[in-house]
Amino acid sequence: MLSFVIPCYRSEHTVGIVVEEILQTVAARPEEKCEIILVNDGSPDHTADAIKALAQKHPEVVAVDLSRNFGQHSALMAGFHQVRGDIIICLDDDGQTPACECLKLIDKVNEGHDIVFAEYGERKQSAFRNLGSKFNAACNHFFFAQPKELKANSYFACRRFVVDSALQYPNPFPYVTGLLFQSVGTYANVRVEHKERMEGSSGYNLKKLIGLWLNGVTAFSIKPLRLASYLGWIVAAIGFLFALITIIRKIVDPAIQAGWASTVALIMVMGGLIIGLIGIVGEYIGRIYLSINRYPQFVVREVVRSGDLQTPSAASCVESTEAEGNSALGA
Repeated sequence: MLSFVIPCYRSEHTVGIVVEEILQTVAARPEEKCEIILVNDGSPDHTADAIKALAQKHPEVVAVDLSRNFGQHSALMAGFHQVRGDIIICLDDDGQTPACECLKLIDKVNEGHDIVFAEYGERKQSAFRNLGSKFNAACNHFFFAQPKELKANSYFACRRFVVDSALQYPNPFPYVTGLLFQSVGTYANVRVEHKERMEGSSGYNLKKLIGLWLNGVTAFSIKPLRLASYLGWIVAAIGFLFALITIIRKIVDPAIQAGWASTVALIMVMGGLIIGLIGIVGEYIGRIYLSINRYPQFVVREVVRSGDLQTPSAASCVESTEAEGNSALGA
C-alpha cells in the first residue's frame, strides 16, 4: 500500500485538486492501493472542513485535524502516526509538488533505495525562498552530513522503516529531514517539474525559516556548541594579542594616549559575543526543559477515516504519546 501524507494550511481550495490528482495517478496502476492522510495544521480558513468532506467522499482519505498550528514538520509527524502503507510519500497541499509524478519516486524506491527526493530543475518560488532553500541545504550538509549531491526537499518517498525510525523521536520541535537521515542507507533524486502555486503565497516567512533552522540544528547536532567554544578561544587569543601589542607600544612610546574609543569598542564586541554564545547554550537548555515537561509535538482534535469520526480524549491528545509524544515546529 502507498501512504500519502500532506500537511494542510490555508488550502481549502487546493487540497481537493491535489487529492484528485493523486487518485487519478495511482488508478493507472490497479495493483496499487493507497491512502491519503491530510493533516490540518490549525489553518485559520475552512481547510479542516474541506479535508473532512474529502474523507467522507473518498474511502482512501484520512483527515487529521490538529488543535492549533504546530508547524509543517509536526504535522508530518502527526500524519506518520496514521500511515499503514509500505511506502510513504510526502508532498505539499498547494500543487507545487506535482502529484502526477509520484510514480517516479515510488519506482525509484522500489529499485532498492530507502528514500528518494524530488529534484527540481527550476523552482517556481521567490528569490527569498530559493536563497533560504540553499542555506538550509548547506546547513543539512554541515550539521547532518547530508551528501552534497543530494537535493532534499518536502517532496519525497521513503520506505516504512524510515518513518518508523523517525516516530521513535519523543521530543518537541521535530526536524523531519534530520530524523529521516538517521536511518537511511541508500538515497537518490528524481527530476520532476516544480509548478506554480495554485493560489496564495508560502506560509514560511523569515521568522519561521529561522525557527525551522534552529529546530534542526539544536535537535540533532552539538556543532553549534563546539563552534561557540572555538570562537571563544579565537577571540580570547585575539584579545590577548591586542593587549600584548598595546603594552609593547606603551613601553616603546610612553607618550601614546590611551584610546577610549577602542576600549569601548572592544568591550561591546566582547560583550555581544558572550551574550550570543550564552544564547546558543540557552536554546539547548530551553529545549531540554520543554522535553522534560513533555511539551507535545502536536495535539489531535479529531480524525476522520472512511467517514467515521474519531475524537481522541484529552489524555491521549498527542497520538504520539503512545510512543512518548512528538514535536511541534512552533510556527
